[in-house]
Amino acid sequence: MAREIILDTETTGFDPKTGDRLVEIGCIEVVDYMPTGRSFHEYCDPLRDMPAEAEKVHGLSAAFLTGKPKFHEIADKFLEFVGDSVVVAHNASFDRSFVNFELEKCGRPPLPEERWVDTLAMAKKRFPGMYNSLDALCKRFKISLDSRDKHGALIDSHLLAEVYLELQGGKERALELTHAVAATAVSAARAGGYGARPRPLPFRSTDAERAVHADWVKSTLKDKAVWLKFDLPELAPPAAE
Repeated sequence: MAREIILDTETTGFDPKTGDRLVEIGCIEVVDYMPTGRSFHEYCDPLRDMPAEAEKVHGLSAAFLTGKPKFHEIADKFLEFVGDSVVVAHNASFDRSFVNFELEKCGRPPLPEERWVDTLAMAKKRFPGMYNSLDALCKRFKISLDSRDKHGALIDSHLLAEVYLELQGGKERALELTHAVAATAVSAARAGGYGARPRPLPFRSTDAERAVHADWVKSTLKDKAVWLKFDLPELAPPAAE
């Protein structure tokens, strides 16, 4: 099974090299493109003011963030949650620049570029020349935006997980995965993977009915009978009294 981390961040601006900082990080775990329910979410005190333009986007004020954990205080928990999984983000270069800036600032290893998947690049390839923001993709794929009125890292991660599934083939892909799991279960059953029932179910037919059925199979279907391939006991003649 493929484990991936869907990630989103909120920041004070556009470039950590000019003094902007990460103020919120949200991640959800997906396995085979489907959310597992596990998530990671933290607000971070940027130790600086919050530009009005940025606050309009995510609604996070300096007063709200003051006293929240510093990034270095949550870095190890974040890295533990991500593990060695691929990280999926929309406009990944933006999130990667802030995440790696904060990681390096506190002496932690950055997440290398090859571990990131950019859903914006995927969307541009699939919908060239179209507007491919997260909001635009949600509307295109008919994903509800009712859960938020402003951007939020965890909320947007959940939305991005749905978008990512659609970019990978949508519900048809999820159905294929479900069928694959079901096929594996059937194969295991046929191979005896589940073992025999400790208490076999009783026959719902009588000895006489099974005898009639066995005679019909042998006289009419003969060696073409599917039942014979499974060596079913109900085809055997009833035991003599």
